[in-house]
Amino acid sequence: MIFKDYYKILGLQNNKVSMAEIKSAYREQAKKYHPDVNIANKKYEERFKDINEAYRVLSDSLSKRKYDRMWNRNVGRKNASYEESKRSKDSLFSDFFTMFFGSVEENKPKMKNKKAPSKGENIETEINISIEDAFRGKEQTIGVRTVEGKLKKFKVAVPAGIQNNEKIRIVGQGKPGVDGGKNGDLFVRVKIKNDERFILDGYNLRTNLYLTPWEAALSTKVTINGINEDVSIYVPAGIQSGEKIEIEDRGYKDGKGGRGKLILDTKIMIPKRPNEKELELFKQFSEMSKFNPRNS
Repeated sequence: MIFKDYYKILGLQNNKVSMAEIKSAYREQAKKYHPDVNIANKKYEERFKDINEAYRVLSDSLSKRKYDRMWNRNVGRKNASYEESKRSKDSLFSDFFTMFFGSVEENKPKMKNKKAPSKGENIETEINISIEDAFRGKEQTIGVRTVEGKLKKFKVAVPAGIQNNEKIRIVGQGKPGVDGGKNGDLFVRVKIKNDERFILDGYNLRTNLYLTPWEAALSTKVTINGINEDVSIYVPAGIQSGEKIEIEDRGYKDGKGGRGKLILDTKIMIPKRPNEKELELFKQFSEMSKFNPRNS
């Protein structure tokens, strides 16, 4: 195997040179023998490969020390002068380089097997909220246990008109990421609870309309308290207990700028403790009326 004098290839006299001198010499030789300057000259093309090969070895402190040990043993011999060394087809590096310094891949710094970053797990919790607070929107404080067992508090802005079981996402408040990955997210599921006034039925709100027997018999106008406004309605004569009155656009928000229905479930009530006059009137009515609901 022909020993290659990389210093002589770069136009340097010996190995007592700095990295800056090696870099400067490389630039000068590369410019002189560049294939673009010496078109179709095979000899110059091979020389240009040798120049790059020499710079690759001498510009790295570890490979330079390894080469210098061989250079010190061989530089005094006649074959120490620059000579060509065989290359595999289309290879940038000579057999000499491969024998002493391995393949190009072997000379590259070996990368540690590093796992790809992965996002932390999402966590989920839930809160209960009244229909009226869900309709209007509300800021609520919640507490979540961290992986260390500590209680961490968050303020959750519940938007007006949120739907039942809808989730609110709080970015980056889930479990920690792995190998530099982002934290997971916290999802807060909102449970809308029915109350004594309203029941949520999709986008509709249901509530009871209590009527006296005479209001149901004679018809009447009543005002009820809706979820965010008073609503006046007309009750037709002869309405029955259990019948429904539906009022458009007075229900829950539909998320599209509209609202569902307000549905009134009619319940006809009688006094629990009627006075003497009321009892007398009920007695007179029972004697006079031929109505029997069991025969209807």
